Amino acid sequence: MTEYCTLYVTVAGRDEAVTLSRTLLEEKLVACANISGGMTSLYPWDGKICEATEVAIFLKTRKDLSDKVTARITELHSYDTPCIVQWDITGGSAEYLKWVERCIG
Repeated sequence: MTEYCTLYVTVAGRDEAVTLSRTLLEEKLVACANISGGMTSLYPWDGKICEATEVAIFLKTRKDLSDKVTARITELHSYDTPCIVQWDITGGSAEYLKWVERCIG
C-alpha cells in the first residue's frame, strides 16, 4: 500500500511560495500545494529573538518522495535553514489519495 505525507514549509512571502510550489508540481514531486496567508513567526536566530511575516505551504506527496522533495525545497529556498516538516497521512479520503497518486504518477 502506498503511503502519503504532507510537508509543511514556511517561506518569506507569497511569491516565493508560488514559485516553489509551481516548480515542485511541474517536476511531479507533489500533487498539491496549499498556500496560506501571512502569519507572524517568532524564533531565535543569531542570539536574538526574531519576528517575521511568513507564508506556510502544505505539500501533499508520497512518503517515498519526501527526501527528494525536501532536497529540492532546500535547493530552491531563500532561507539558510528552511522549515520543512513531514506529517504522515494516516487516514483520510481514499479517493483524494488516489488523486494524489494520479497527479504524481
